[in-house]
Amino acid sequence: MVKPNSDPTKLDRRRLLLSGTALLGAASLPHSPARAAADALAPAADLLASTRKFLAALDPDKRKAASFAWGGSEWRSWNYFGVGGYIKPGLRLEQMNGAEKAAAWDLLATALSPAGLRKAKNVMLLQDVLAAMGNGTGQRSSERFSFSVFGQPAQTGAWGFRLEGHHLTQSIAVRDGSIVAVSPSSFSALPNRVTAGPHAGLNTLQEEEALARRLVGDLSPALQAKARVSESALRNIVSYAGRERANAQKAGLAAAALSSAQRDLLWQLIEVYAVEHFPAALSDVQRARLRAGDREAVHFAWHGPNTPEKAFGYRVIGDGFVIELGSVDPEAQHLHTIYNDLGNVLGTSG
Repeated sequence: MVKPNSDPTKLDRRRLLLSGTALLGAASLPHSPARAAADALAPAADLLASTRKFLAALDPDKRKAASFAWGGSEWRSWNYFGVGGYIKPGLRLEQMNGAEKAAAWDLLATALSPAGLRKAKNVMLLQDVLAAMGNGTGQRSSERFSFSVFGQPAQTGAWGFRLEGHHLTQSIAVRDGSIVAVSPSSFSALPNRVTAGPHAGLNTLQEEEALARRLVGDLSPALQAKARVSESALRNIVSYAGRERANAQKAGLAAAALSSAQRDLLWQLIEVYAVEHFPAALSDVQRARLRAGDREAVHFAWHGPNTPEKAFGYRVIGDGFVIELGSVDPEAQHLHTIYNDLGNVLGTSG
């Protein structure tokens, strides 16, 4: 169980606070029609309409709070950690009135699939669960999540949308009427398994844990030895802001060594991170994008033991993506995750 008033996150605070200042590459995006066509994942018309509706629902001061320049430091400095505080840049749900919240939820319903929206709400709800336990009372809230718009939402040019708060970050970049990037993306959790109270039984990252444990448990001892890159759990993600592409070296066990059933498990796991939380049209393109690289060369790296309710971790690295899960605490209740599309982080393909 998570102990009240405990802070299981023991991160290098200076590293995380400064990481957002690292440049990802060119902040501005060229508007070549050929480049736009190559990068396009899905039409952005619905997202554009819902974003404009959201901004129009805000008074000038709130619209200003929710608006940032495209490609600037705020866009690059995504941060779902508790380090640096639970309040993230943008306009928070707790600052909105009823009509504004309705427009915000409509925007999320456009950006995410029903399953993705449910998962986002569960991550938010866990903040109230922790506060009720005495962990961060007065600091945590299911409404302490920020909506931010970067640049001018329009049919031409580049702009972006982000939802962010403690343990949740979703960024979508748009260029010339098309969605071109949907990462970094994280649904993280504390406590991942709610064991008491009115929300007992809620397990926010059930598939992220169960599929990976099932896969490593199904491996022969020899293949387990290849997959296990460390006897210690992965304590946290290593592909944080400014280092999205810096940790793409493949390690562990190649998919080529897996049986057909084990490969199916691996791809189910990948799609949990990179497909299932997006609307249908976008998820179809995402699925094809993920499988466009060398599928045999996707690597699965396991950290720590495979014991229920004990800390563990893993990384899944393909030609075009990195997925990570780390256990911040010994009981695998505090889980951090990330999905990065290496080819187009935050709308920058360099």
